[in-house]
Amino acid sequence: MTGVGIFIAFEGGDGAGKSTQVALLADAFEHVGREVVRTRQPGGTDLGAQIRELLLHGDHVSPRAEALLFAADKAHHADLLIRPALTAGQVVICDRYVDSSVAYQGAGRDLGADEVHQIQSWAVDGLMPDLTVVVDIPAEEGRRRRGAVHDRLEAEADDYHEAVRQHFLAMAAGHPERYLVVDGTWPPEEIHREIHRACTVRGWLPA
Repeated sequence: MTGVGIFIAFEGGDGAGKSTQVALLADAFEHVGREVVRTRQPGGTDLGAQIRELLLHGDHVSPRAEALLFAADKAHHADLLIRPALTAGQVVICDRYVDSSVAYQGAGRDLGADEVHQIQSWAVDGLMPDLTVVVDIPAEEGRRRRGAVHDRLEAEADDYHEAVRQHFLAMAAGHPERYLVVDGTWPPEEIHREIHRACTVRGWLPA
């Protein structure tokens, strides 16, 4: 299977249920004999784990520094983990990727989506997912699901999270061939069926 890897990223607001869908989709690919790499950003490498701790649980980080730290994580992650896995023909399923930085720092932090996208795209040397699944939920629903436990970004106000949500939806609307938007308020099994169907259409999974 060398050279025929598949790269799928999951995006969406905090509390959307991305981790559940990553696990369900990985199981579906493994069931048909594909080797799957499950990973996340930030945190998919040893360096990424340190960056994740700094970004999500450390002291205040200025918005521009935040964007650059996310870019550093992505550059390291893409070079050391994602590209080698794809070259080996594996299926890479990533919880968050470039679009999260564009939405959270570009739109949420108001740094400029185009500027942040250029930095993030440069960091990963243009490596984009074959499919990006946006698990969409309203900001208030995400907060309800998270309860009282919040990291540094999750603790932001609902208007911040709603700006992030709207940017995810705008990116998906602009490139419908590369995105799948699913309603994150649906039961997990229904969401998975919709994602599985999209993978079947692309010839990656059997019907």
